[in-house]
Amino acid sequence: MMKQFPLHFVAMLLVIGLDRAAAADRGLSNIIDQSQAKMVKIYGAGGFRGMEGYQSGFIVSPEGHILTALSYVLDTDRVTITLNDGRRFDAKFLGGDPRLEVAVLKIDAAQLPHFDLEKAVALSAGARVLALSNLFNVAMGDEPASVQNGTVSVVTRLEGRRGVFETPYHGPIYVLDVTTNNPGAAGGALINHRGELAGILGKELRNSLNNTWLNYAVPIDQVRQSVEEIKAGKFTSQAELPPEKMPAHPMDPTLLGIVLIPDVLERTPAYVDQVRPGTAASRAALQPDDLVLLVGNHLTQSCKSLRKEMEMIDRADAVKVTILRGQELLEITLQAGPDDK
Repeated sequence: MMKQFPLHFVAMLLVIGLDRAAAADRGLSNIIDQSQAKMVKIYGAGGFRGMEGYQSGFIVSPEGHILTALSYVLDTDRVTITLNDGRRFDAKFLGGDPRLEVAVLKIDAAQLPHFDLEKAVALSAGARVLALSNLFNVAMGDEPASVQNGTVSVVTRLEGRRGVFETPYHGPIYVLDVTTNNPGAAGGALINHRGELAGILGKELRNSLNNTWLNYAVPIDQVRQSVEEIKAGKFTSQAELPPEKMPAHPMDPTLLGIVLIPDVLERTPAYVDQVRPGTAASRAALQPDDLVLLVGNHLTQSCKSLRKEMEMIDRADAVKVTILRGQELLEITLQAGPDDK
């Protein structure tokens, strides 16, 4: 026979269960509140065709370093940061890594709550997660960021290729069962239910074969080194070096056979317009419409910054550039010959 328990004992078990559930809810609520304090809203350039001029980010140091997605939103001289408490700051763009599609900004603040990248955790399939972001720009002041509750569907590699997922990042990702690819969500934080940072939300990515969208985050261990290098001064412009450190014979794109598109805007992207035959660029198979992203380890956001970066290199030295061709990142070394003018 089935054993029967007194009603008062059953009632006590129900109360204990409800108390535990309530305590768990309060614990998760506290974790969310603590994480909200580390999130920021980012406002910058709107891009072309009415694209949204906002995205998400999170603080990664008490001194105001912010990790976010590298995108057109940051392609402006003024990027504004709104903290969780509503305070607004102008941010300085420290640098970005186009291979990982991440960027680091800096605001003039101190003693800020932040995620410690050294304490970030790795996740497995089935892990329960929270995705925090300012999707659809629902938070413009001191309103909290949006929180989506879900799980990691699978841990896999993002192998973008032409005609499918076109992205320069090829590496491990967390595929999520929540819709994180909405406008503004890029650069948001992925945390577990203990409040530990695990990843940065990726940009909108659509499969052109079946028109489906990929919801994913890049693990922090994939971006940690680049973030630290950017904070230490790499991937930044050298244009402010004193004159005495300038080479006696500075490099110029035209010496390599590169003709850039007309520089009509303050931040005209460094696209190759023409490649002169018989030059270093021609020998290295550079092509029109290639976008020059890096000179060495220094990000070039415009034709102007590309020229300034090359001015730091002696024309007798080889120049390593990273270009974006379609959605493929390529590293090319250019060496001007004795007859190149």
